[in-house]
Amino acid sequence: MTKTPAPLPPEVCGYQLDESVGYLIARAKSSLSNLVTQKTLDELGITSTQASMLFMIASGRCSLAAELARDYGIDASAVTRLIDRLEKRNLLSRVRSSEDRRAVHLAVTEEGRALAARMPAIFGGVVEKALAGFTPEEVGFLKSMLRRILANTADSTAD
Repeated sequence: MTKTPAPLPPEVCGYQLDESVGYLIARAKSSLSNLVTQKTLDELGITSTQASMLFMIASGRCSLAAELARDYGIDASAVTRLIDRLEKRNLLSRVRSSEDRRAVHLAVTEEGRALAARMPAIFGGVVEKALAGFTPEEVGFLKSMLRRILANTADSTAD
């Protein structure tokens, strides 16, 4: 004899997930990431996360694993595993700081620089596809709203 599940509470039944801004942003991020991964795996042999982290290092935005962890909102051990994979592929190296022996900087190799140079075209192509039919004004407004969301949530870990 199978027990029938208890009815869902009204808060669950009445919640319109498809109308949730958080859900829509997460789905859009996931779709973009999947499209980038398809391209980066085919063209570069690395995932979208590996590609974007490599690009962040190559562009000078991040030079420490801790900075990558903070920027991506993931734990340091996950970043370490990603760095290990990139280092194994000879795309980056770890360089101990001469000023602070505890600090290990990340440096992009020549091969890593060559891949990083190809990434803007991949990233741009995916975004262009995603924003097909948007006017320049709509794209500007979208960027503005996303920046406001980021600013509003920047200190959310302190709450």
